[in-house]
Formats: sequence, structure tokens, C-alpha cells
Amino acid sequence: MDEINSNKLHILVVEDNETMREGMVQVLKKIGHKATEASGGAEGLSLLDKKPIDLVITDYKMADMDGLQLLKKIKERKAEVEVIVITAYGTIELAVEAMKEGAWDFIAKPFSKEALKVKVDRMAEVISERRRTRRLTDENRYLRDEIDIRFNFGEIVGVSATMRNIYRTIEKVAASDTSVLIYGESGTGKELVARAIHFNSTRKQEPFIRVNCGALAEGVLESELFGHERGAFTHALRQKRGRFELADRGTLFLDEIGDIPLGTQIKLLRVLQEKEFERVGGEDTIQVNVRVIAATHRDLIEEVRQRRFREDLYYRLHILPITLPPLRERKEDIPLLVNHFLKKLGTEIQKPNLSLSEESMHVLAAYDWPGNVRELENVLERAMVLSEENTIQAEDLAFMVYENKGTKIANTSFDLETTLASVEKRLLEQAMKAARGVKARAARLLGIKEGALYYKLEKYGLQEKR
Repeated sequence: MDEINSNKLHILVVEDNETMREGMVQVLKKIGHKATEASGGAEGLSLLDKKPIDLVITDYKMADMDGLQLLKKIKERKAEVEVIVITAYGTIELAVEAMKEGAWDFIAKPFSKEALKVKVDRMAEVISERRRTRRLTDENRYLRDEIDIRFNFGEIVGVSATMRNIYRTIEKVAASDTSVLIYGESGTGKELVARAIHFNSTRKQEPFIRVNCGALAEGVLESELFGHERGAFTHALRQKRGRFELADRGTLFLDEIGDIPLGTQIKLLRVLQEKEFERVGGEDTIQVNVRVIAATHRDLIEEVRQRRFREDLYYRLHILPITLPPLRERKEDIPLLVNHFLKKLGTEIQKPNLSLSEESMHVLAAYDWPGNVRELENVLERAMVLSEENTIQAEDLAFMVYENKGTKIANTSFDLETTLASVEKRLLEQAMKAARGVKARAARLLGIKEGALYYKLEKYGLQEKR
């Protein structure tokens, strides 16, 4: 953002001589900096706690505390704030002492406006570079290697008519800079679509920042979104920039937007309308240029009716809606997704040559997938880890039956009772073999209780088998 990327500073001038103080403030404002003034050290420290100060220019000789005392207190509270000490008693010894205590520079009275400008300009260049470095560090904390990822819809898999429409919509939406609202059940790939929009937009070289709104309490969420000042609340030991600042010039993805508390919704609406906000506990207004992409599994119209979601915020977000289909409505994409995950997971778990039997594919295609694509990936990963052969068989998927008893598996040519009994027996045999006869270990492999394992072993006459 402009505040972070420019060389303009917020400077606190501490000087008990009113004429001198006002003169410096005028010079600083004239060259484009924001200046706050204090008539003494105590007032200066109070302002330092309230405002995001970059640089303090302080007189050395003041009534309530001298410049070196103030310098020490500043460094104790905010070590990153730089200090220039000004004095009419400028000796080499005093300059050396000030530098030892952490002063950036030292200037003796009387001095010209040009001398002050040169000192401040030099400081502004240093602080600006620090801002850029800090920004990159903060972004990397959230992004890791994500900022280098480029999407051409390669991470979104599917050739069904529904998915082809989604691709066309992404292309159109990416060319715009308007807010997007993505609807879809959990596990349908809402974040992948958000990333595809970002990395196919003009903002693709800038940050893509994500926050899960449903996973954070209201106070924590506000701090994550808008940042906070030091001392804003207990344990706020340093200033923190929020996700909106980190996403400046880029894209902010607000996952599970429907879970945001009403109080936070008001603040979010203001950012979307005015493109500005204040950090928690702060007074300075921060302006940002952020594209917001939101996602939810909730029916926001119903949430509005129930007064759990603000109507004005809904219309602000619902400009370019995208609805993702559940996997059960695009089952023709399952073979493609299976092949995609076999390659991806095969590399990760070092089983690159695994394939799926025709019978196994039939089982996967017949299942309704309440957890959608994410559940399919998890099922395949588990089957791949447990599989002892190069081909995943139907019995390697039997845990789907145990864990999803209420889910309808239809359109199958199997004799359900006979097939399930056969699969269950073979799976029990494999688990006991893999566990070398240790029943507790076999139960863990199967994801069932040890008591249930004893019952099933007795049911199929496998008690003595190892």
C-alpha cells in the first residue's frame, strides 16, 4: 500500500520550545511527512503508544526528561522506532553516548531547514527498505511458496459440462476487479477457484492471502483481518499488520464468510466500501487496494432472513457469484480426479506406480461423496498407504463402508450383502497379516475399536489366523 511502499514517514517531534517545535513540524509536513508534536518526554511516550510512529526527533535538554532518557524508554517500548537527537550542547561525547543508546543520528542547533530535510530523507530511505523487507517476511509467513504458483486451472480437475461452465466463468471474473462470492459444499474446491481467479488476473504478481473466518473467535478474527497496535489488548506485545494490509494490491480470500460475527461484518463492509480501516487499538486510518473473494457453504439469503448476516454486506459481496457443484452431480469427473490424485499422492507417499482396479473405480463412482473432492482425495490416500499391491482393489476401500454407513451407494451390480462380507473378511485378513497378529495394531489399521475386531474375527472364523 502507499503508506508502506512510499518514503513518507510518521514523525513524532518532541521539543519543549514551542517555536522550535512548530517550525520543525511545518518543515516536515511541507516535504510530505506526517508529523505529530509533543511538548515533553512524557507526552511523547504517551503518543508513541497510541500512534504508529516511524521516527522520533527529540530535543536533548527538556524539563521533564532529557533526550537520552527518552531515547532509552523509546527503545524499551518500540525498538524498531528510530530516533534523531537534537541539542544545542552538541559535543562528541554526547553524540557517542546517544549512538550507543541506539540513536540513529545526531544534529546540533542551530540547523537549517535543508540540514533537517537531508537527515530525514536519509532516514526515510532506510525505513522504506525495512518496510519492504518486513512486508515480504510477513507475506512469506502466510504464503510460503504459494506466491510462485501459477494456475491455468490445472489444479481444478473436470471435463463435465458443469465444470466447463466454471472455467469460462473464472476467465470472465478474473478479468474484472470486482468482489466474487463462491458458493459450494465443503470440499468442492472453493479455495482452488479463488486461487485460479487471482493467478489469472492482473493482480497475479501480488499476494494471495487467505483467512478462514469460521475458525477464529470474533476478537481474534478482527486482529487477523485488520491488525492491531502494541498494547491494544493483553499479550499484544508488538504491532501486527492484518491480512488486509498483507494483501494490499493483491487478493484476500475470506473463506467461510457466512460465519463472521455481526460486529465484524460492519467493519468488513466499511473496508469494502471505503477501502480503509484502523488497526485494533489504533487511531490512524489505513488505506488499501484489495480485491476480496469470499466463499461459503451457507445459504446467505437464509442467513440474511434470520438476521445473522447483514443484507448490505451480502449485496456488496454478491456481485459476481460462482456456484460449485458437489461431486455427486459430476460423477463423470471421478476417473479424472482419481488419476490426478494417484499421480499427486503417489509422489508424496513414494508409491508412484499404483493404479486402481476396475472394480474399485466402480465402487468410487457409485458412492455419493458427502465430503466431495476432498473426501475422495482422503479416501485414495488412505487406500494407497494401506495397499500392499501395485493395484488398489475393492477391499482396500472397505473402510468406506465402515465409516459411511448412512451414505447411499447405488447403481451397483454387486450382491451387496455377499460382496461386503467378502470384502470385510479379506480386509480383516490383510490387517491381521500387516499387524503380524497383534490385534490392537490391526484394529488401528482398520480404524475400528479392538472389541469390534474380536467380534469380526470370530464371525469369520479368523481368530487363530495370523
